Amino acid sequence: MRQLTSLDAQFLALENARQTGHVGSLAMLDPTTAPEGSFGCREVTRLMSERGPQLPPLRWRLANVPLGLDHPYWVEEAEIDLGYHVREMALASPGNDAQLADQVARIMARPLDRARPLWELYVIEGHESGLVAVLTKIHHAVIDGLSGAEIMALLLDLTPEGRDVEPPEEDLADPSPTGLQMLALGLAGLPRYPVRMLKAVPKALPNLDQTAFGVFPGMGTLSRVAAKLVRDGVDRPELVAPKTKFSGRISPHRRFTFGQLELEDVKAAKNKHGTTVNDVVVSVCAGAVRRWLLEHEDLPDVPLVAQVPVSVRTGDQFGTYGNRILLMAAPLYTDVEDPVERLMKTHEALLDMKERRGALPAMLLQDANNFIPPAVFARAARLTFAFSTSRPGRSAWNLVISNVPGPQFPLYMAGAKLVANYPVSVILDGMGLNITVMSYMGHMDFGIIADRDQMPDVDVLLPYLREELERLL
Repeated sequence: MRQLTSLDAQFLALENARQTGHVGSLAMLDPTTAPEGSFGCREVTRLMSERGPQLPPLRWRLANVPLGLDHPYWVEEAEIDLGYHVREMALASPGNDAQLADQVARIMARPLDRARPLWELYVIEGHESGLVAVLTKIHHAVIDGLSGAEIMALLLDLTPEGRDVEPPEEDLADPSPTGLQMLALGLAGLPRYPVRMLKAVPKALPNLDQTAFGVFPGMGTLSRVAAKLVRDGVDRPELVAPKTKFSGRISPHRRFTFGQLELEDVKAAKNKHGTTVNDVVVSVCAGAVRRWLLEHEDLPDVPLVAQVPVSVRTGDQFGTYGNRILLMAAPLYTDVEDPVERLMKTHEALLDMKERRGALPAMLLQDANNFIPPAVFARAARLTFAFSTSRPGRSAWNLVISNVPGPQFPLYMAGAKLVANYPVSVILDGMGLNITVMSYMGHMDFGIIADRDQMPDVDVLLPYLREELERLL
């Protein structure tokens, strides 16, 4: 069995009746390139049957330690129940993007069954384009962005003909543990907690203001004092997320929208102004969000604060799955009207963020979580986020913006060509908006998810993004 890290467990702990911890992607596939022009649930099920044995996370089932004495474990099952995990549906006529987005929002709003491996896959037919949609849904406790890409790499091919995948040499399934065995594991893990905490102090304490714990009064001062005692440190701006309409407690319901920008246009903008592709993406997101806030008479006179997930996974950690990320904070200059000025300020801010990232320990989030005893871990994690939304000016972040570089060559699933791949990420209390983008085949695929009550008109952000990019050009 494999034990969850404290960071993996945090994504489970944050779940409640209103917020979920799974992520996914909406792949649009062209069935005409598949053998005999056929692509649907039957072909996807066959693919999963062939390649599932090479994907251990799809067989991991959660096993909790009694009384919460330690973090849970993954128990690897012998087989995947594809009849449960792979599902099919069809859009009603005319099958447009709005209908597809509504289906994705409904599916992603529903929690995963913790009694089973934490993933589902939906094959959705009936889109007016003739394309078939494949929506994947997997818990963040299992994967981060890069380990999710590893799974997709095994399911996708470079040619329509596909490739042979060798089955694993041996059966790696775990025997199902009894309650007494799990209790024994929990008791054995108790002495490890103070050791983990003491090891985490030197690296985590000086940087706690860069985590969700920074919302608590005095934490910033404590971290800065500790930083001076243990290292020279890097100057870190004190970013405070102002209150907006999407900064409160979220509802159980979601809105989703998706669309594309041309990568060539984004590169033209970055070349014209001497910045980077990521600078342009973040800046046009700031411009689009600014327009939404203006229309709703909710624009703060200070920058918003964006959470920017950054992978710290190294090459030798390939195939280990789980989470190896930092959650960085960057100012989002929604208070700047001029698009070029906003881009220049974004460029400087992201350079500063890169410098700060170099000064932070790679395992900061895991080390910070090690301060919390496992027995009260779930309650403490929920309390932190509840505290961050209890009054204005206390949240660590306003929204999530993530830009994931992808391949610029065609990929195929069971022979069907991947036309687009729109990320579908997660929102939490205090962060009711998430904008994630992945580049692929000359375009940038945006997946935007928001709380249904806070941003019922989230679909207006896509035309705003295009218009903000045009302003830079």
